[in-house]
Amino acid sequence: MHIALWEPEIPPNTGNIARLCAATDCPLHLIGKLGFQIDDRAVARAGLDYWHLVTIRHHESFEQFLSVVGEENIVCIETSTNRNYTTIPFTADTCLLFGNESSGLPRTILERFAVQTYTIPMPGTGVRSLNLANSASIVLYEGLRQLHGW
Repeated sequence: MHIALWEPEIPPNTGNIARLCAATDCPLHLIGKLGFQIDDRAVARAGLDYWHLVTIRHHESFEQFLSVVGEENIVCIETSTNRNYTTIPFTADTCLLFGNESSGLPRTILERFAVQTYTIPMPGTGVRSLNLANSASIVLYEGLRQLHGW
């Protein structure tokens, strides 16, 4: 499985997700303009000393990213749907795509992948979304549980 972040903005979130990728042996794809330098101290700190264990690919464009992972493997995680993440048809090649912290995924991507978009239910009131790193952990581990019985 893979994790992909669309134009991430907050260094500690990306660092924490990199650490998650190291712990699960999943490549991390960073797409488009980053809101920080990958060697930013906050990114490094959140990733601790695990950076050498993470396969990181930075894609300048969404199309470049798709050429690597394959359109059929994309699963978008967003708040704009009612399809529960536990119903994702996970495969070893599934790439979980998350939007940035302030605006999520662009409408063009969500429209293109409407049937491949899922959400994490939030029955509480007044909360727009979960933390990006927490969301990535929840969905990735559900996929690994389904695929490997973890």
